[in-house]
Amino acid sequence: MTAPAKSSKLVKGGNGEWEVVIGMEIHAQVTSKAKLFSGASTEFGGAPNSHVSLVDAAMPGMLPVINEHCVAQAVRTGLGLKAKINLKSVFDRKNYFYPDLPQGYQISQYKSPIVGEGKVIVDTDDNQTVTIGIERLHLEQDAGKSIHDRHPSMSFVDLNRSGVALMEIVSKPEIHSVWDAMNFVAKVRQILQYAGSCDGDMEKGNLRVDVNVSVRKPGAPLGTRCEIKNLNSITFIGHAIDDEARRQIELLESGGKVEQETRLFDSVRGGTRSMRTKEEAHDYRYFPDPDLLPLELDEKFVKSIADSQPEWPDEKRERLIQDYGLSLLDATKLIRERETADYFESVAKGRDAKAAANFVINELAGRLNKEATSIEASPVSAKQVGTILDLIAEGTISGKIAKDLFEIVWAEGGDPRAIVEKRGLQQVTDTGAIEKVIDDIIAKNPDKVAEVKTKPKALGWFVGEVMKATQGKANPQAVNELLKKKLGI
Repeated sequence: MTAPAKSSKLVKGGNGEWEVVIGMEIHAQVTSKAKLFSGASTEFGGAPNSHVSLVDAAMPGMLPVINEHCVAQAVRTGLGLKAKINLKSVFDRKNYFYPDLPQGYQISQYKSPIVGEGKVIVDTDDNQTVTIGIERLHLEQDAGKSIHDRHPSMSFVDLNRSGVALMEIVSKPEIHSVWDAMNFVAKVRQILQYAGSCDGDMEKGNLRVDVNVSVRKPGAPLGTRCEIKNLNSITFIGHAIDDEARRQIELLESGGKVEQETRLFDSVRGGTRSMRTKEEAHDYRYFPDPDLLPLELDEKFVKSIADSQPEWPDEKRERLIQDYGLSLLDATKLIRERETADYFESVAKGRDAKAAANFVINELAGRLNKEATSIEASPVSAKQVGTILDLIAEGTISGKIAKDLFEIVWAEGGDPRAIVEKRGLQQVTDTGAIEKVIDDIIAKNPDKVAEVKTKPKALGWFVGEVMKATQGKANPQAVNELLKKKLGI
């Protein structure tokens, strides 16, 4: 399966171009030790039905009690989405019947959500930005989990997830390309992580996305939409949208009609398949939950959260560019995760910021990706990386030795400066010693000497040979200067 091509916002069909219209519903599990309406644990990975209170199991007479921390997390997220915080919101019952929903309804919010309209600025694939509107953010409780692969004739129900707090973030139907949709989810996930309100772990199901897709001729009214449920990968989101848009275009161009329905994406074979007809709001028979009073916040509560909000990704990126002179590309890479940006700033303090950015982005991030390790779990601290950069700046080691030194520190730990002293990793700055190596290489390669006279770029070959002969310890600047002098270029 290949990634959808980056191209025009319009999709080519058999008889012209079509516009895709996309709306997103992001379900983010709130970072909280307790559930939304009970004190049961939200810890992942417990034995089935081990984190279930009487409220979660819908025992008769059990009443929900709102978790203030979850409310604060929703407000904090709303501030990150540049959204309106509603001081009064209402919890409703969303009625439907399923084995893993013990109450027979879900406590959610419908007409009066805790967070209103907002906006997210998303980077596009052509180095521009697009602003995508947020319709709302509402709090709701999650359902349990049905398990169908444990028995040939029965299904099992695990209620550990039942009652866990979710934030549903609904975009406006203002997304018109696969890549904008993927970047939108990535940006919202980043905001959630910066806020500390959701860890964004899609593999564990802590962030799930429903996508509404429709197509139309440019300028025409909105077409009939289909919803693709429970996507847990940004890559899958891209493929699902692309496959569904092309399915609808092919259907319409052949004279067919798109039926409003809920579909699932097959990540193995590709394509979407029908799951059920799409429910409308009236199908759920929403009404205010009689067990919960309207949720009323005061300005002081909201202000206390606003005063403690983090520096958001867009603001952090702009500051890194201004304060450290970084390029837009480097700053964008560094702010993808809040911890990476913090690590960089610790390394860059009092040092060459560009060198610090290069080392964090290339050496450190490359090693972390290879080991599938988070930066919080990195065995090499910001202080140790800073010392390595100091050794380069002092001329004690070369860039090549710095890479080898980093690998030693990663595997064994220790003070980089002490390791250099103990293992004799200092670069050779004695021009006499370097000159002897250069003379030997020139004497053995007369053909290369003749070539460099007409092709000065061939000097790089000589530099490489000298560095190889000195095990990367020769001072690169001294090598270049001596080679140019010896070769007369």
